[in-house]
Amino acid sequence: MCALATGAASASLISVQDEIALGRQAQQKATARVPRVTDRAVTDYVTRIGRRLAAQARGPAYPYSFTVADARDINAFALPGGPVWIHRGAIRAAATEAQFAGVLAHEVAHIARRHAAEQITTSLAAEGFLGALGAFLGNDAGGARAAQLGAQVLAGGYLLKFSRDEERDADRAGAQILQRAGWDAHAMIDFMETLRRQAGHDPGSVEAFLSTHPAAAERAALLRDALRHTSGGRKDSPEFQRIRSRL
Repeated sequence: MCALATGAASASLISVQDEIALGRQAQQKATARVPRVTDRAVTDYVTRIGRRLAAQARGPAYPYSFTVADARDINAFALPGGPVWIHRGAIRAAATEAQFAGVLAHEVAHIARRHAAEQITTSLAAEGFLGALGAFLGNDAGGARAAQLGAQVLAGGYLLKFSRDEERDADRAGAQILQRAGWDAHAMIDFMETLRRQAGHDPGSVEAFLSTHPAAAERAALLRDALRHTSGGRKDSPEFQRIRSRL
């Protein structure tokens, strides 16, 4: 159940199975605290786009799900093991379907790259649990203990704060997911410009997003470099514009 994982993500004491279980707990908390958009046309559309992106994600086969928060500010977040949330305000802020899909792709990338498992492991280490758990690696007792401690990390809420490096990694991986799914990955850069303009026009609408992400200008520059040899892909659709207008 509990083993050190290496590769795309750094060493983690949280197994994929435990991560999914923790994500279910976090999803219950989020659902209880965050108002949701219930318009079936909107939720079905977002789920369809999200699943198309998740199908292009590398890594474990997480049970991805997609929920629209009824909140006007521009934000989105990923929970451990599969759940993705996007605010109504983020969908409204996206000018095209590719920009909207880029926001979802970034969150899918957080999950696929196991950033939540990394953050939980980091938190356990900061609390002094890492050494004690090391003796149990590879047995069921260790896995159960890791899951229990992981639940303690999430006890105060459902959100984990990813590092700046993880946010940059999610941008790069998200752009690849977006491109493989058939959209124009450069739309992620366009959305960064939207964030930058919105920060000057209505700072409160992007305050939460910018407090947990690198500056939009920096992210745009890094994406331009990463995507300098890529081109093409779908940009928009009439369906997205209809959904956007409903919000």
